Amino acid sequence: MTILGDLLSTIFERRYLLAAFDKSDSRTMEELIGALVGATGEITGLSAANQILKRYLDMSDEEKLSFFHHLASDMNIDPEEVRGALEAYEAEPSKQTYRTFMAAVEPQRQELIRRLNQIPGATETLVQMRADLLRLGKTDPKLQALDQDFRHLFLSWFNRGFLVLRPISWESPAHILEKIIAYESVHEIASWEDLRSRLVPGDRRCFAFFHPTMPDEPLIFVEVALTSDVPGSIQGLLTEDRETLASETAKTAVFYSISNCQAGLAGISFGNSMIKQVAADLAAELPGLKTFVTLSPIPGLLSWLKMENIPFLHADAKQIRLLAAHYLVSAKRQDGLPLDPVARFHLGNGAMIHAVHAEADTSPKGYAQSAGAMVNYLYDLNKVAQNHERFATSQEVAASGEIRNLDAAARKLDLRKQENEQATA
Repeated sequence: MTILGDLLSTIFERRYLLAAFDKSDSRTMEELIGALVGATGEITGLSAANQILKRYLDMSDEEKLSFFHHLASDMNIDPEEVRGALEAYEAEPSKQTYRTFMAAVEPQRQELIRRLNQIPGATETLVQMRADLLRLGKTDPKLQALDQDFRHLFLSWFNRGFLVLRPISWESPAHILEKIIAYESVHEIASWEDLRSRLVPGDRRCFAFFHPTMPDEPLIFVEVALTSDVPGSIQGLLTEDRETLASETAKTAVFYSISNCQAGLAGISFGNSMIKQVAADLAAELPGLKTFVTLSPIPGLLSWLKMENIPFLHADAKQIRLLAAHYLVSAKRQDGLPLDPVARFHLGNGAMIHAVHAEADTSPKGYAQSAGAMVNYLYDLNKVAQNHERFATSQEVAASGEIRNLDAAARKLDLRKQENEQATA
């Protein structure tokens, strides 16, 4: 209780100090930034940080760009200073020369971001700041370099040790449920009744990661269906007239939607930890669960078919499955990794490609991205470590025998010739 009391006392004391300094300040943004980085007293630093964050939230995009360019150019590393510090360390490695080198290679803007984060509630604003940076700096190399500083710090601030996994239910606060509806990026939640159908039945689960400094903002969430078998379509999984399964009789846990919520945390991976944690928790709660799979989209399939000039027939389920399996196993980037982003994610987590299904997502989005095809990735908890290791070291794609056979069959065909003949028949 003493430790908790001290923590609460510190929080209230800081909030009191902020209220005392929450007044207009005539200094320019550049002057405030300089004051914060150079501050030696806590009160002076908190005052400057508070003003910077308040002003940032009121900025236009043009003003934000100017702010980012100041950080990128005027608070960057000095190459000459870095070279000199490295030479000194090479000549005489010591605690002091190493400390000098480390100080030289860290740009001032990293320290600025750290000091801004002293303000209660600042982490959420900084996440939004990075979202703006990613949006506004897509084609600017200097701003992309600045983003690496945000990413470097966020990887530490949002590591798994700080994250809290919470179940989301119909009894969760309304403002959290509203955000689940808004952030769902795989299968749209059309209404509150639609959300209710995904949370209330006994064979449905939802979990989200939260960060202690952002307790009202989910970082990522996963929706789970408890079923008897591995499903082959999202329509069957989400249909309103389905029969609810008693959770204790379920044999399969299906991760059918995983949504990242914060644009400012792009590139900070939570899904790997979430799936494994949820699988472990569900296995402990429901010992009858034996199979953990996804029902995942194949977002790159249609664009790949068009890029490769491979025509296809939506109505030909066998053909769609053949092409989907071939794409997932054999379509690679220059670095040897799968072309499909969802495949890279799950295979990188240690899953294997289990099965592909035609007519699995008949929504306009499903047809537009994958001709209606979907895929199951299997998470065998006894094999995920070795699958991950093989994928990470040699880009080996773990796949079931069925998927291997489909890929092999596709390789034997001249897909372009065959499909062109079908298209003109």
